[in-house]
Amino acid sequence: MALLTEIYDDGAMERVPQQADAAGAAGAAAAQDAVAPEAGARAAAVPEAGARGAVAGRARRRLVAGGGALVVVAALAYWLGSGSGGGEVAAAGPSATPTPTPTPGATLTVPDLYERVGPSVVVIQAGKSLGTGVIAADDGTILTAYHVVKGAKDVRLTFADGTKAKAVVASSNPKRDVATLKPAELPELVVPATLGGGVAVGAPVVAIGNPLGLTYSVSTGVVSGLNRSAEEGGLSGLIQFDASVNPGSSGGPLLDGRGLVVGIVVSIADPGGDEAFAGIAFAVPIGVALGDEGDGPPGGGPLI
Repeated sequence: MALLTEIYDDGAMERVPQQADAAGAAGAAAAQDAVAPEAGARAAAVPEAGARGAVAGRARRRLVAGGGALVVVAALAYWLGSGSGGGEVAAAGPSATPTPTPTPGATLTVPDLYERVGPSVVVIQAGKSLGTGVIAADDGTILTAYHVVKGAKDVRLTFADGTKAKAVVASSNPKRDVATLKPAELPELVVPATLGGGVAVGAPVVAIGNPLGLTYSVSTGVVSGLNRSAEEGGLSGLIQFDASVNPGSSGGPLLDGRGLVVGIVVSIADPGGDEAFAGIAFAVPIGVALGDEGDGPPGGGPLI
């Protein structure tokens, strides 16, 4: 590798015993006898008032009781509305509008993205060179980095389902560092990836590959820069990203948040010369890899 390699009160009423005091009772009886005629006259004079008072008293008791019931109902409603007596907010109920399932146009979680695109990723062994490829068409054509298969007479593939097959180089473009492979055999189910899509600085990306022989490894990062060039390699226009890649990742897909292949991984920066990931990696934009001259020349730099 070169300089750049890739969260009631139940107050029971007290019953106060009433003391039966004989003297007190006698005194009360005498007093009652003294005022009975006058009280009886008043009572006889206003029988209707007494009755109205009794009714009013009952009405007041009913009103108080009814008001108390309203207070209890209101308190219960508040308690239920808050979700618990502890003041926590109740969880929102199911939405009246069903949430649509993810589509190719929607942002996916990394596990969902891996489940969708993983079957399209291929392990490539070309002589002593280890790399990665991605199924790019229904006929099983594989897109990879040219330097992975450069000069190799024996190219072997391992598909995601374990199918092994030989392949031949169908086309190559050293200036773009891309190549296509034609497998001699295909797995029972061919799952091509979806190619295309632009990228923006800061956008999330995911790389799937076989770094250091650790097959089907996933790493995440963001687009760090666009239209990058390297002092060596003769390539320019690369996508710079910081998802971890290492030797063996070359030729693998760089994916956006929707699972679209936006680039083909080709190199890393290797300031120490030890082929260790330094946080800077490069990919050829997918439009360039597919021969779209309108996107400019592919990114270049040290190969992994």
